[in-house]
Amino acid sequence: MLFPEKTAELLARCNFPPSGSPLDCAVSGGADSLTLMALAVAHGCDVTAYHVDHGIRPESVRETEMVANASKRVGAKFVALSISCPLGPNLEARARVLRYSVLPALVATGHTADDQVETILLNLLRGSGRDGLSGMRRGFRHPILALRRSETWAFAEALGVEVVHDPSNFDSRYRRNRVRNELVPLLDDIAGRDLVPVIARQGALLRDESTLLDELAGPLDPTDVHSLRAAPIALARRALRMWLRDHSKDGYVPDSFMIERVLRVVNGEVVACEIAGGLRIKRSQGRLSIEDRE
Repeated sequence: MLFPEKTAELLARCNFPPSGSPLDCAVSGGADSLTLMALAVAHGCDVTAYHVDHGIRPESVRETEMVANASKRVGAKFVALSISCPLGPNLEARARVLRYSVLPALVATGHTADDQVETILLNLLRGSGRDGLSGMRRGFRHPILALRRSETWAFAEALGVEVVHDPSNFDSRYRRNRVRNELVPLLDDIAGRDLVPVIARQGALLRDESTLLDELAGPLDPTDVHSLRAAPIALARRALRMWLRDHSKDGYVPDSFMIERVLRVVNGEVVACEIAGGLRIKRSQGRLSIEDRE
């Protein structure tokens, strides 16, 4: 396939593995994931596109066909997956957990700089602390994180493939959509400029500092109450955050309220506490442990 003339320019800002490397890509059929798949192929990766049908919308069968056709057009292998996600509360979060449960462990996603900023703002609303404000880490799992959403739309159009238009992206019941369609434009208006590059750069700076804190907190045993109480509070929080993040079912960074609840257990104010995700933290003989209440 002859790729669009912008291909080399976009690839220069991406983080794909070396040419010839296998790369699994999550491809919903939107412009971002189609661009991810096509650029990965253009870079020389051995690409397999994974499309997940959530069984939520009747047009999902047609969308699977669209992604299969686009994969064939750009030269990627294609795998169709399906899950059952009943309608109800927390639909977006439940669909995400189920989706990642069937996708390859190190699958690459088509998150852009705009997605990065939305994630940072959502984490700010959740009180996620420095980790949340760092956003997603650039690398093979988020290869196009430096690209803008406008660029992926233009690239997908230039590819000449059908793009899936998900109407749920405009549903104001989902917080991310309100951040995308209301909050970000409002912030741009207040600042008088495009804030995506500004917020993304701040996230990168915080990510560097988070990496340093991880290294400093790494030797600290997060289950040892005495070690936690003897450590500087910033490192104790850090060790707990890393520990809880590793046990998170949805991959979200623990928020500050959750960390403070666990610190009450550490300090002996309570013997146990329950935190988000159906987890219970308890203290016994100077050690912390996690129980899955679900």
